[in-house]
Order: sequence, then C-alpha cells, then structure tokens
Amino acid sequence: MNGIQPDDVVIAGLGQTPVGEHWERGVRDLAAAAMLDAMQDAGGMRPQAVYIGSFLTSMVSRQANLGALLTDQAGLRGIESFTIEAAEASGGAALRMAVLAIRSGFVDSAMVVGVEKPTDMVGEEVEAAIAQSADYDYEGMVGVTMTTQAALLKQRYLHKYKLGKHALAPFALIAHANAVGNPRAMYRRAISQAMYEGSGMLSTPLNLMDMAPYADGAAALLLTRASLLPKSFTHVPVRVTASSNATDRLALHDRPDPLSFSAVAHSFNTVLEKAGLSLHQLDFLEVDDAFTMYAALSLEVMGYAQGGKSAELAAGGYFARDGELPILTMGGRKARGNVLGANGVYQAAEACLQLRGEAGAAQLPGNLQRALVQALGGPAATVVMHILER
Repeated sequence: MNGIQPDDVVIAGLGQTPVGEHWERGVRDLAAAAMLDAMQDAGGMRPQAVYIGSFLTSMVSRQANLGALLTDQAGLRGIESFTIEAAEASGGAALRMAVLAIRSGFVDSAMVVGVEKPTDMVGEEVEAAIAQSADYDYEGMVGVTMTTQAALLKQRYLHKYKLGKHALAPFALIAHANAVGNPRAMYRRAISQAMYEGSGMLSTPLNLMDMAPYADGAAALLLTRASLLPKSFTHVPVRVTASSNATDRLALHDRPDPLSFSAVAHSFNTVLEKAGLSLHQLDFLEVDDAFTMYAALSLEVMGYAQGGKSAELAAGGYFARDGELPILTMGGRKARGNVLGANGVYQAAEACLQLRGEAGAAQLPGNLQRALVQALGGPAATVVMHILER
C-alpha cells in the first residue's frame, strides 16, 4: 500500500455537498448527506466517534448540541460526538481531534464533519456573528469586521512593499481558474484581470474579488487505521502524516508585526518536522484564502516567497495548476465558496481526491504524493495544518 504502515491514520471515505446557497436544506440535512456519502465511500464502514467542526451554527442557525442532532440524522445514534469550535478553523480542528483520537488508541475509526449554513441569517447580523472570531472587546465592539481587518492588512502590505492596489489579483484569478473543474464549487467561472480591477470596493483597498463569498455546505471524512480498511475499500489510501495547531494574539493591534502571521510559521514548521519533510517536498498546497491577503501572507511566512513577492510569483505561474507548486487546486474559499467553519474539512477532502487521482476535470498533472492543508481562524489567530500523503 505505497509504504503505508498498519497503524497509519488513513482517510477511508469522504463526502461533500455542493457549496452554495441552500435555502431549501437545513444543517442536519446537509451534514447527514455528507456523512452518509463518506460511509459509502469507505465501503460501508461506520465510525466509533464523530467530531463536528462548525463556527456559526449555534448563532446563525440557532442550533447547538450538533453531536446528538447529526448522529441521529445519519443513523449513528449512541456514539461519541461533539462540536469543536475554532472560528473558521473549526473543521481543521475537528480533523486534528479525529487524528489524535485514533492515534491514541481510544477509537479505531472516527468521522469528521464540517458544516455551516450562513444563509440562515441575512444582512449585518451575519457579519457581526463572523466578527466574533476577532477580539470583541477591542475590535468587534467598535465595529471592526473581518473584512475591515483584511483591508487594513492589505493597505499596510501595499504601502510597505510599494505595490499597486491590484497586486493581489493573481490569487483570485488562480482560485477561479481552478474552480472551473470542481463540480461542487459555487463559482465555476474563470475571471480576468479586467474583471478583478473593475470589481466593486468593499473596504479600501479591498475589493469584491479579494474576499471569498460566504456559502452553505457540509463535508465529511471517515478516518481509521490502515490495518482496519475494509476489503471493499477500492481507493488509493491517503494517510494523515502530520497535524499541528498554533495560536497568535487575537487582536491584530497586539501583534508586534501584523503582517507576520507568526502562528502560520509555527504551525508550518511543526507539521513539517513531524512529517520529516522540507517545504519543497510538498506537491501542492490548499492554503486558506478567505481573503487574497491571507494567501499572500501565508505563502511568504512559510518561506515560499520573500516579503511582498508572492503575488509576483503567482502572476508568473509558479502557483498555477501546471506550475511548480499549485495552490487552491479546486477553487479554495474564493471560488469554491467560503463555508467558514467547514472549510478545513472541504480542503482535506479536495486534497484527498487529488492524491487519489479522482479529482476529475480539476485533477492536477503529475505523480502527486504529498499535500498541505491549512485552515485559519480569523487573521491567523488560530492555525491548523495537516500533511496528507498517498
């Protein structure tokens, strides 16, 4: 099994609902659909525990106690289940919890579910709820939102590196180009430089194409030990080689340098060390692009570009699907849709499809072996990363 050892944690099954505005479907329906698909994909295997990543459900959908709700809906009544909250990194944190549970020996199989339905609330209330991933006492209370935070970061970034206001366009263009081949993406349409430059302003200098659109969706992964994969398992096994979590000061103004995503650097270095890899041994990256600014800062602090140079590399094709190091291979948050707390699970499912060679029209070329999956809570206040290998 390609060097996979019996005790390795592997992804046995995955399920994803299309990302979009699901006005006709509720949280339980979306989540159960993904869970049932994951069990079917795993050859009928059932989990011993379910860990749920969700950020807004208790606030926006008025539904807490998801562990009981979703296990009942998916026909898994009676098993261990609860929700993990780490803002937009909740799905990534739930995946880490499942990996740790299996490695500890307390469970042999675990399901990770990421679910979010921001359309259950409309208008300013949604933005106010999402702003709770920042420091409420010093940021949210005075009206600072995640959008204005990203705008402040972009303004500082452009000034520091003497860049034009459209410098980050390549990240949006890459995301939309890659989403064309993803049947579950919200926006399966490539965009041009002119479209980026002509988009409306959200918060100067941040424009509409710099921000990922909020969307509904659910994704699920079923994890187990390699030795316990059922005989009916027919996919290329993908293992979770390493996992890491790091945090930074919550409020941007408390950080020595807001443009240095130090928690990203710490999490990245830790996950590479645990996997015994160097940064150049990864075949593609599913970085977090809630805002184009976040993708740029993450790539730079991870060491893939010098400060202020990541967009230049992106424009030159380095991070394109046929480039040296592809990113956002199925659209990222920007074009697939920003499923907030479920994002980390979608990323892992998409990376798994790429490594299996089952990504269809979105499949990357070449012999893929390793991928990095990154989930950010807020402006990198919480960072969860995983390395997946086939």
